[in-house]
Amino acid sequence: MKLPVSLLCAAAAAALSFSAHAQSAKPDLAKGAALFGQVCVACHAADGNSTTPANPSLAQQHPEYLVKQLSEFKSGKRDNAIMKGFAGSLSDDDMRNIAYWLNEQKAKTGFAQDKDLVRLGERIYRGGIADRQIAACAGCHSPNGAGIPSQYPRLSGQHAEYTATQLKAFRDGTRNNNAQMTGVAAKLNDREIQAVSDYIAGLPEGKPPPKPGI
Repeated sequence: MKLPVSLLCAAAAAALSFSAHAQSAKPDLAKGAALFGQVCVACHAADGNSTTPANPSLAQQHPEYLVKQLSEFKSGKRDNAIMKGFAGSLSDDDMRNIAYWLNEQKAKTGFAQDKDLVRLGERIYRGGIADRQIAACAGCHSPNGAGIPSQYPRLSGQHAEYTATQLKAFRDGTRNNNAQMTGVAAKLNDREIQAVSDYIAGLPEGKPPPKPGI
């Protein structure tokens, strides 16, 4: 069966349009770096490795995850007045440019701070808590905290204070942009949240605090 010439032309035009859009959608890392320096650097440091425990490190994070979070800050789905103000000024292309630039920045390794909690945190992260049907964090975020691109964020080396704050926000419903995380956090007590957050800070090996003088 032969297709009319008009349909073939329309299909060809659509294909060309899609190809042109795909090319134009390629992230501009130089623009991303510039925008990051203007909008984000004060809280997240020049290379995305935040030095403030309350602010997340973003270096080497999966760009799809970052774009999703920025979009949800902008729309209000993820509620944060400060981030809503910053994200509200960004276009979709701006978000992609910043996110892909951050993905190119090398994340710095961190350390757990509380040696007494590291073992509990490791058990929860790697094995969950079976009798309370709490899934292992490693199942989604990978054993070394690298996450899974497009699906689950990188956690390795993240500040324990920031991670604990987010888990508590999921637990109490003040952060409600991920039903899966809300379900997990709802079953964790404060000590367990602190333990797993501290362990995450030391990933990929769950490194304990450095010894004095080292």
